[in-house]
Amino acid sequence: MNKKFSVHVLLALGAFWMLLPFFWMLATSLKTQMEALRFPPTIFPTMLMFNNYLEAFRQVDFSRYFLNTIVMTIGTTVLVFVTSALAAYAFARLKFWGRDLFFTLFLAMMMIPVPVYLAPSYVILSRFGWIDTFFALIIPWSANVFAIFLLRQHFRTLPQELFDAARIDGLNHLQILKDIVIPLSKAVLITIGIFQIVSNWNAFLWPLIVTHSDSMRTIQTGLAYFSQAESTNYPLLCAASTFTTAPLIIMYFFVQKQIMESYSRTGIKE
Repeated sequence: MNKKFSVHVLLALGAFWMLLPFFWMLATSLKTQMEALRFPPTIFPTMLMFNNYLEAFRQVDFSRYFLNTIVMTIGTTVLVFVTSALAAYAFARLKFWGRDLFFTLFLAMMMIPVPVYLAPSYVILSRFGWIDTFFALIIPWSANVFAIFLLRQHFRTLPQELFDAARIDGLNHLQILKDIVIPLSKAVLITIGIFQIVSNWNAFLWPLIVTHSDSMRTIQTGLAYFSQAESTNYPLLCAASTFTTAPLIIMYFFVQKQIMESYSRTGIKE
């Protein structure tokens, strides 16, 4: 009994320390400037200052930043689904010369740090004239090596009899992929989609490099510029941080069942 109680206490303490920064950010976003600077600090605001959120929106064009981020996230996620499914099917089910070698080289690319790609990618996009456009935000990240690896491993676990029956029925490879493989891979696709949405929503370094105008900034770069402009106004900073984080939290509550199912059903098998 004591051991079980100790485990519960440790879990409660862990959850408390994980949620404390978010709670402090939310509480500060509802305080006045004087109250946020008070020492010792107060935990709860004496009055709820919801106008901090409206003021943060008025300071900069966060609605535009949200729109840019949504377009970037949707575009990148859709392209990753397409490229990953096609590449994974080829690596898992098609036989061609050098298949295993090419797949090994794909996995080796995961070992290369992202900053190594930045300079050559910027030069290539500059030659195309795509700097400060949605093409620069979306196209370079339209393929994901980990997504290809995850789908390839899942496709290899599907029974060969399904593919043999489909070929007997006269289906080509694209039809097999669309009508048989994809419907059987929803859990893996949900996992990939979640990773992509979170990654793109929190992307900062790449959008900072390839966007120059205020109209093309994403939510994280916009928040960074806002933090520099309002570096001493803690309630406004916390308010802006709260509503930039809120969409991911809201998404989690809507898809938490699918998230749990995707993690429980998705296995990496050879």
